[in-house]
Amino acid sequence: MPENTYKIIEVIGVSEDSIQQAVRNALSKARETIRNIDWFEVKEIRGAVQSNGEPQFQVEVRIGFRLEGNPAH
Repeated sequence: MPENTYKIIEVIGVSEDSIQQAVRNALSKARETIRNIDWFEVKEIRGAVQSNGEPQFQVEVRIGFRLEGNPAH
């Protein structure tokens, strides 16, 4: 089994629709600049109430991606 090295970043996904959509938004945005995304973890869920009374979902997502190159020895 090959040895992999990973990096973790944290991003905040936002959606007016749902927590799940907020996660999808975070992953979609991260994929614009990061390759080799392998996993994510929802670290925190929070929200805001907009002036019209509707919720806005905010999800802090930790995203793990494989670093490229030869494994460290």
